[in-house]
Amino acid sequence: MFKRRNPLSIIERLTLALWPRRGWLRQSTYVAHRLGRLPGSPYSIAAGFAAGVAVSFTPFIGLHFVLAAGLALLLRANVIASAIGTVIGNPWTFPFIWSWIFTLGHWLLGSHADTGLSANLSMNYIIERPLQVLLPMIVGGLPTGVVAWFVAFIPLRSIVERYRYARRKRLIKRELRRRKLAKEAASARLLEE
Repeated sequence: MFKRRNPLSIIERLTLALWPRRGWLRQSTYVAHRLGRLPGSPYSIAAGFAAGVAVSFTPFIGLHFVLAAGLALLLRANVIASAIGTVIGNPWTFPFIWSWIFTLGHWLLGSHADTGLSANLSMNYIIERPLQVLLPMIVGGLPTGVVAWFVAFIPLRSIVERYRYARRKRLIKRELRRRKLAKEAASARLLEE
């Protein structure tokens, strides 16, 4: 029932994943509207989204949704908003995020050795040398995640509050207009009789 008449090829799906058909501005506007309409208080939505953003700064790729949901539950925040917040960590941003948290982790650990990753980086390299790769990323990811949480939470809370206020105002105006038209139609019927 909800399938496309002409299914997309794999290449078309990949293209749409990298660049939405109607552009990134429209896609981000859609996400903003979706966040504003989520159930819950502005704190709940903003804290949930910020939890997803914060978790994106950890090296645990397969666990971002689970970690974001757990953090959202701890903060009594919206779990759906936390899933949306994990979008910050994506294939375009991960190289920058990982480079930053790896470098910061080395600096925080006081490591004076070469902080560049090996040219032959692979899963075997990471499994054989977890302290050289994952430990600095975890240590660098924690403070970065805390800062990212506040950077996402503070503006988003006021944005959600303003969005909901404006939406409520629009709905009230629409309802008043509907009542006025109904009243005029009723009085016109009375005059005809």
